Amino acid sequence: MIFMHMFLAVAAAVVYGLLAVSGIASITTGWVVPWLRTRVLRPRLWGYGSLLAAVGGAVFLYLGPLAERYGSLPWLGWLGFMAGLGLQMLAQRPGRAVTKAAS
Repeated sequence: MIFMHMFLAVAAAVVYGLLAVSGIASITTGWVVPWLRTRVLRPRLWGYGSLLAAVGGAVFLYLGPLAERYGSLPWLGWLGFMAGLGLQMLAQRPGRAVTKAAS
């Protein structure tokens, strides 16, 4: 049972690490993973969302079982994860259209 827990913890750490790295790459260079390039219209916003989701998810995953000791910190991690997903969703929507003001 301990081996399985360690396997899942390491797999989650790798996934959150890759998510954070892709977020940093998107923030600094505008690079987005190939399967999302057609949908992501604002890569920097997607990168910030990805980074926030990775940090929030890791905080929730690793401090969640210790909720009695850390109080509401794991739930703040969950809120950070959800906020990151929201930013990623907003990065896939088109922005406002620029219109000329009537003069």
